[in-house]
Amino acid sequence: MAVTEDRDQDPDPPGPEMLDPSGAPLLRARFALPTTPATFLRRERLVRHLDRALLTSLTMVNGSSGAGKTLLVADWAADLETPVAWLTVDADDWAPGLFWAYALQALRVAGVPVPEEVGSPAEASHVDRGMLARLAAELDGRDRPVVLVLDDYDRVTDPEIAGQLHFVLHHAGQGMRLVLITRTDPLLPMHRYRASGEMTEIRDAELSFTREEAAKLLALHGLRLPASAVHALVARTQGWAAGLRLCALAARQSTDPQRYVKQFEASRSAVADFLLAEVLDLQKPDTQDLLLRISVLERFCPDLVNALTLRTDAEPVLAALHRENAFVQYLGRSWYRLHPLFAEILRAHLRERVPGLEPELRRRAALWLRRSGALPEALAQGAAADDWEFTAGAVVDDLAIGQLFTGLRSEDLCDLFARMSPETTGPAADLVRAARELAHHDLEHGLHHLHHAEEILGGGGPDPAAARLSCALLEALAARLTGSPGRAEKAAETAQALRQVVPAHLLDRHPELTALLLTHLGCARLWAGRFEDARVVLSTVAGHRGGAPMALPRVECLGHLALIDYLQGWPGRAEHRAREAASEAERYGLPRRSGSGIGRLVLAAVLVERDELHEAQALLEDVTASPAVLEDPVMQASRTIAEGRLQLARGDTRGALQTANSSVPAAVTSPWAEDHTALVASAAHLSQGSPETAERVLRHAAHHRSACTVQAARARLAAGHRDEALDMLDGMPGGDRPGPAVTVRATLVRAEAAHRAGDRTTARRLVSEALLDARRERLRRPFLETGPWIRPLLGADPLRAPAGGRLVDSPVPRPATAIREPALVVEELSARECDVLRRLGQMMSTEEIAADLYVSVNTVKTHLKSIYRKLAVNRRNDAVRRARELRLL
Repeated sequence: MAVTEDRDQDPDPPGPEMLDPSGAPLLRARFALPTTPATFLRRERLVRHLDRALLTSLTMVNGSSGAGKTLLVADWAADLETPVAWLTVDADDWAPGLFWAYALQALRVAGVPVPEEVGSPAEASHVDRGMLARLAAELDGRDRPVVLVLDDYDRVTDPEIAGQLHFVLHHAGQGMRLVLITRTDPLLPMHRYRASGEMTEIRDAELSFTREEAAKLLALHGLRLPASAVHALVARTQGWAAGLRLCALAARQSTDPQRYVKQFEASRSAVADFLLAEVLDLQKPDTQDLLLRISVLERFCPDLVNALTLRTDAEPVLAALHRENAFVQYLGRSWYRLHPLFAEILRAHLRERVPGLEPELRRRAALWLRRSGALPEALAQGAAADDWEFTAGAVVDDLAIGQLFTGLRSEDLCDLFARMSPETTGPAADLVRAARELAHHDLEHGLHHLHHAEEILGGGGPDPAAARLSCALLEALAARLTGSPGRAEKAAETAQALRQVVPAHLLDRHPELTALLLTHLGCARLWAGRFEDARVVLSTVAGHRGGAPMALPRVECLGHLALIDYLQGWPGRAEHRAREAASEAERYGLPRRSGSGIGRLVLAAVLVERDELHEAQALLEDVTASPAVLEDPVMQASRTIAEGRLQLARGDTRGALQTANSSVPAAVTSPWAEDHTALVASAAHLSQGSPETAERVLRHAAHHRSACTVQAARARLAAGHRDEALDMLDGMPGGDRPGPAVTVRATLVRAEAAHRAGDRTTARRLVSEALLDARRERLRRPFLETGPWIRPLLGADPLRAPAGGRLVDSPVPRPATAIREPALVVEELSARECDVLRRLGQMMSTEEIAADLYVSVNTVKTHLKSIYRKLAVNRRNDAVRRARELRLL
């Protein structure tokens, strides 16, 4: 134990020999170890750290008021085997003689003999050097060290005492271990102790409670709260011990402790009383005023504080407050912040002491922060001051309006301006409102505010180039959303002219504005079918790596470049671009609801081409389930095409026709959207056995789009017009540079024509060519949709190897006009399995089948496994197709 045999008893009353140099009795309370309350939490990580104090000459436990320093050391000291001399420093005006009189008595109370030869101070202001030397020699001769703990050592301000303490500690050798409990760094030569490894330090950050420790502390107070509530309280208090204990004591007396903790208001609690008394009231009046004024700031530097307080001495004042652990935390590079609880209490105190001053302080801060380039903090201060004219103007004048759409702060900015007063007027306010509403896909209200801003800006007066450039960005977005390519081109021309007069440093600071504008322009050009022009601007943005602000435009542009590749028949390139977009989104943590999701749609369409239908369906459902996805015409048309292709692959021709016939609202029609939906409709009609209708729906596009020409030729061939089909292929337009998804299909039409003519050699050669081209892109759908004629070729040598097992073993759907040849089932299905199979054909889920048949889900899964085995398939979609081929459905 840390005490001698009589430690549990009060020391004897001071006799005549126990007086300080002034003649006053030594106060016994100064020598007593503080007792720990029943709700004290022993934190083993800190105890283990303190154990190092027995190995180093000096230990410093340095933390703010209420950080738990004293109880931590007292609890640790109580379990020590070595003697512990405890001295609580009571006043800040101790003279050297008084200090050493108390220090010598602390040693005696701890049971450490101090011979009379050592002596004692005779004067309050002076200590004999010889006495200190004799004391050090006496301690150096001990068999085991004594631990001298000086609590509240920050009250010792006399450098002479610090020098004397250093002398004794140095010459006592292994006979003394000094532990200082303090709010500030002592005047001792700390660097020497650190350099020699003779110092143990525990500071404020380590004293803070972790979430787990806070939960245990609250439990000791009878509070067992959810982890989320504990987490919130620790974040609010930053693990400050006194704050946690005071909140726990108050919550324990509440009828609803969990609610109390959640709604805990520091300004109206014992925490406020503690901090005001222990921190604020101890400062000089001018320092108190400074603290109250800077409480409105999240962080601050001396120049900002001087601007806020109209003073010039902020630098030394802040440094002193930090040294004193007065809840002023140093962030580095001359920046500081207040402890959140302390700042909250000070703000409440400021409002009571000087009503109406806070908005003015925030306006001053906002102006300084904006001039210094700290726009996000300037906007936060402007909004807190309810100065929305300044706040909206700062966003527009700084060309930061693009940040409402992209970057790490887009959601924060939208939330901030959601509080903007409806009475705020002016073009900047209207532009910010328009941007926020368009960012949330509210086209009607967004366009209303945009037009209103444009009317004001067009009314004469000075030419605000930044505001007009912001207008151009929003005009381009509106053009994209409404499918108006001409409007987008006009906005781009206006922006290009304005870029010449807007300060270059603003454009460099906000690359996202130009990137977003080019993204919208590229999407509008894509809608117009100007693929190469769209590719130019989209590639410009996709190739620009500008960090988080550029992440969303890059993802958007990569996705639209992938769409162009897919539409031109290059699924491999499309997949590469789409996956690059997904990787970029993941790298910057973009939420799935951001952007258009066009890359995922393209991936779904590519997966359909590879007959990976389950994965394609999952991607389509994922895009559809994102409520905030940007619904521009390009997005809607792409989804129509991907869904129609998937329905065709699953044999749902009626659904594919309905999907293809759905309209996309836009100011102008898109040639590729019309052509590719016509392709879906044509394929559906052909599967239904109507080749004439299949050809007719493509008549308008067959002469200018290769994919349409190939599909029309296929329909013509199915109608029995072989030569005309080949003539159509020979005259196929080459201006759209079709990729393998088109050329493979064209080759297969020629192969089928040769097969119909009885030229099996040519048919086999052409199928072989198609297989080689398809293998690079992993294409399967072109072969699965050709009809039954190709299956014997794929299963025979030498084409079996290039075709691969999946392609050879897969059933090939055939047009309804083809003569069905019954195939054999390996094993006949049971009646119950037939029931399950019929419901599979109705696209019912496993759970729905179980409910409809009044059986368990596991029973249905057992039947499904048996069905798959008997039909020689692995997936439900393949089982439905196989069953239709076998005329089981």
